[in-house]
Amino acid sequence: MPLEEEFSPAVLTQLRRLQEKYAADGQDLAAYLEGLYHADYVNYWDYIELDTLLSLQRPLTNFPDEQIFIIYHQITELYFKLCLLEYEQIGDLQTPTLGELVLRLGRINRYFENLIDSFDVMVDGMDRQQFLQFRMALMPASGFQSVQYRYIEIASTALGNLLDKEKRRLLGEAAAHDELMGCIYWKAGATLEEGGAKTLTLVQFEQKYHDKLSEHAARFRDRNVWAVVQRLPEEDRRHPRLVRQLKQLDVNVNINWPLMHYKSAVRYLERQAGDAVPATGGTNWRKYLPPKFQKRIFYPQLWSEHEFENWGQSWVEKVLEEIGAESRK
Repeated sequence: MPLEEEFSPAVLTQLRRLQEKYAADGQDLAAYLEGLYHADYVNYWDYIELDTLLSLQRPLTNFPDEQIFIIYHQITELYFKLCLLEYEQIGDLQTPTLGELVLRLGRINRYFENLIDSFDVMVDGMDRQQFLQFRMALMPASGFQSVQYRYIEIASTALGNLLDKEKRRLLGEAAAHDELMGCIYWKAGATLEEGGAKTLTLVQFEQKYHDKLSEHAARFRDRNVWAVVQRLPEEDRRHPRLVRQLKQLDVNVNINWPLMHYKSAVRYLERQAGDAVPATGGTNWRKYLPPKFQKRIFYPQLWSEHEFENWGQSWVEKVLEEIGAESRK
């Protein structure tokens, strides 16, 4: 029986394509087809490793809400991985186009907006008394130790923009890579409030990730978002669609996201008298989280002097007013 009668035109077309593909690499198509014959069908639960995924929550206590805490942080890290996939593709653009940059920055912003919109799970989704008890079993672990978030910051901007303004001024424009990494802003976020010594949280984080972070920063020196934007034609760099996405990324990562953490910290850690329960990692969160104190900005060239001076201030004040109103109910 001729092949044309035994197989449909669509099947014959695919067989010929496969023959060309495998022949080009000196491979035997028949052997691969035999392997396909013995293979099982793909199913949803195996493809996404559902059983493994659902087994990754291992609470350290018997408080039910600890699982909420774990699951939400795992979701957060998966969203960060989605962001980093986009940063990698942005970094690979040697001749970027306006359309592709707007598309990929829009995806990153959408991922962060999903996280920001869902953070009420952390603010109001756990019993306060359960949280205050199970958190004691987590010391000195802290969300501060999310290396993927650090990767995102480094991939977003020139390394100098991740330094405290005064340290950046003292180092100057010609500062070496190691000098910049040594003064990166988060090192001051995990110091003891009294004395300024490094917390164990920071010590452990640096032991595990120092070299990887330095390598990542070196790899993104010319691949970070701002560096790629500079490879666009000058008129495209000022295009409103691109500027809007860049400014939104600045706001999402440097204002809205840390502010949601600040809101959660105030909700769970602030006592009625105005003093605060220490964070599990010992971080000075009251000074570290509010955007108006950090004034960390990825793209300072895009913001006015007034916007820079008031960076995050109204957001912080609004959050404190909301929490104060809730506590008076």
